[in-house]
Amino acid sequence: MISPTSPEFSSSASDSAEKNIDLVSTQTDLRSSALDCLIQADARSKATDVQALRQAYLAQQLTLNARTQLTAPVEIPGRPLKPELVPPLGVKRRAMNTVEGRATLIHALAHIEFNAINLALDAIWRFSDMPDAYYSDWLLVAQEEAYHFTLLADHLVTLGFEYGDFPAHNSLWELAERTQDDVLSRMALVPRTMEARGLDATPALRAKIAQAGDQAAAEILDIILRDEIGHVAIGNRWFAYLCEQRQLEPIACFAQLAAQFRAPTLRAPFNVAARLAAGFTQQELNAMNIS
Repeated sequence: MISPTSPEFSSSASDSAEKNIDLVSTQTDLRSSALDCLIQADARSKATDVQALRQAYLAQQLTLNARTQLTAPVEIPGRPLKPELVPPLGVKRRAMNTVEGRATLIHALAHIEFNAINLALDAIWRFSDMPDAYYSDWLLVAQEEAYHFTLLADHLVTLGFEYGDFPAHNSLWELAERTQDDVLSRMALVPRTMEARGLDATPALRAKIAQAGDQAAAEILDIILRDEIGHVAIGNRWFAYLCEQRQLEPIACFAQLAAQFRAPTLRAPFNVAARLAAGFTQQELNAMNIS
């Protein structure tokens, strides 16, 4: 298994990251560099740049100025012209017993991971005055999401398709936009709601893919589930930190924010074991009617 704290990339991805590290590290500040990565429109280049960004930070080639208030110079996030973005119901489902059917599912997952890269980068540049560990945590998340995207995009190629060949929806980023004014709202609703929902959905998706005979894709989902537990744990950690700082009761605060920002309704089945491993308490799960 690949360590979640030091993802192993394919040789081509690793080589590309090394080639790009000097370009990324010409920025002196981590948060400014994260914004540059977020603006990058090409999906493959964004994934490579994020990998290089963390390498540069770990090599102490970047400083961290948590106090600076940054402003995005253009519309964010940068995204390729394809995939075409459509409403969630506009993303067609196809039978898993066909190559195209499996490809549409892999494509949907790749798009989720592409958005997850953007979300992690946005958490770094947008929110100031957080502890240094907050920024290093989300940089790790960004790198792992880039790794996941690359795995899925590469697998999609083996099926005869490319990322962008099918329509996709943008609901994950839409919730990020609604929570852009407050780090507490972002921590409450993106990692602890949207990413936590991924913990619930992945086992069934893995079973479906494995039953269709795509063992390579099933193994990718194993990696993603393992890493996403850590990502949700990071969201839980910083949500708890912010609630303590603001003297808020976490369970009541989460319920209020979920209602205020119209967070998606949680639906069974739930992966209770994964949620507990990611730092949810049993009391929190009971309050969410998760069992």
